[in-house]
Amino acid sequence: MIKGSIPALVTPFSDGQVDLETLKKLVDWHVDQGSHGIVPVGTTGESPTLSHAEHDRVVAEVIAAADGRIPVIAGAGSNNTAETVRLVKAAKEAGADAALVVTPYYNKPTQKGLIAHYTAAADCGLPIIIYNIPGRSVVDMTPATMGELARHPNIVGVKDATGDLARVPRQRITCGTDFIQLSGEDPTALGFNAHGGTGCISVTANVAPKLCSEMQEATLAGDFANALRITDRLMPLHIAIFEEPGLVGAKYGMSLLGLCDAEVRSPLAPLEDSTKAHIRDGMVHAGLLN
Repeated sequence: MIKGSIPALVTPFSDGQVDLETLKKLVDWHVDQGSHGIVPVGTTGESPTLSHAEHDRVVAEVIAAADGRIPVIAGAGSNNTAETVRLVKAAKEAGADAALVVTPYYNKPTQKGLIAHYTAAADCGLPIIIYNIPGRSVVDMTPATMGELARHPNIVGVKDATGDLARVPRQRITCGTDFIQLSGEDPTALGFNAHGGTGCISVTANVAPKLCSEMQEATLAGDFANALRITDRLMPLHIAIFEEPGLVGAKYGMSLLGLCDAEVRSPLAPLEDSTKAHIRDGMVHAGLLN
């Protein structure tokens, strides 16, 4: 069931506090717009600046709001294995369908260390999606390591944000063709699926969920001509959102649609005016604004 367009959900704030009412409305909106799943408290959910209590509350509220209508993949990553295990267990207790676990950042574990870390997370009994993003975490999980981890019955897929489309077929060799491969990079999501992927955990889908869902559905149906037409509509927005940290761009785009406030927590900062203009232009190009 984990496939298609899966928004990496923002965490809305109001006067510095998590805005739970808006959070619930966003989940309903994504369901109505055709999103195929949702990821609370990943990087786009500002997990680095949420307290542990806020993290757990957001996961629980999103699961309750989704009410089984779409899968919830709870962010549960840390560079501390014990903390990761706690987060996975809390997600499981709350009723998440899976957990997204990032490769440990800053402390730069070896491949052997990655195997131990993910095995501990998977032994909690919840399906695990590996999040491989060497640009943020510095460490890169090799296809060989991923293949070894894929033997664990609870390690079911990867969110691959390497931007290397050749990883998809290489991981099909080491992990098997049933291993779930989700893109973690919006601009290359079409090519990712053409190489054997089955979806995208998307930042842009916070702003354009219907278009992102339609693009994913087209690729999964083998209609790459239509998928390309939709990608042409979305590409200026993809580029603009990531001129500065993507979640800041996504929140600003959502604010233009009246969905939530653009507020982010420090050390993130409001967008430069030039970036705001590019995001607005990208939304106009995509047909989201007049």
